[in-house]
Amino acid sequence: MTDVSKRLVAFGVYEVDLASGELRRQGRLVRLQQQPFEVLRALVERPGDLVTRDELQRRLWPDGVTVEFETALNKSVAKLRDALGDVADNPRFIETLPKRGYRFIAPVRSGSAPVDTGASPRPAAPADPPAAAAGTAAARNPGWRRRRAVLAAA
Repeated sequence: MTDVSKRLVAFGVYEVDLASGELRRQGRLVRLQQQPFEVLRALVERPGDLVTRDELQRRLWPDGVTVEFETALNKSVAKLRDALGDVADNPRFIETLPKRGYRFIAPVRSGSAPVDTGASPRPAAPADPPAAAAGTAAARNPGWRRRRAVLAAA
């Protein structure tokens, strides 16, 4: 596995750079504070697995740091969900297991594969048959059809 594939994780239209601590949506940087990012890191490192509240507490607030843990963790998860456009009632990314922890439920891809934008590719425009042949009126003068329609209507 390359260094890039170890540090890049993609899901939906998002890509996470674990080394730089950046979240991107369709290539554009999404602002996310450090603690919500660390929650995301913990979840995408173990997609589909329960990450307990105790694990998150040890990871985010090492020994000696005093915080109102429940409130701080709830705020971090709420900020993360907001950044991802996710909701607790109908989650696409983060599932809450009440009193236990959280689970990342979206499919996760490792590496720098292109991020799926959810949009279907645009079909190629059909070639204009008159313009396809060099030397035709359309090739020499692309506005000929419009002028011809105007003259015909007059």
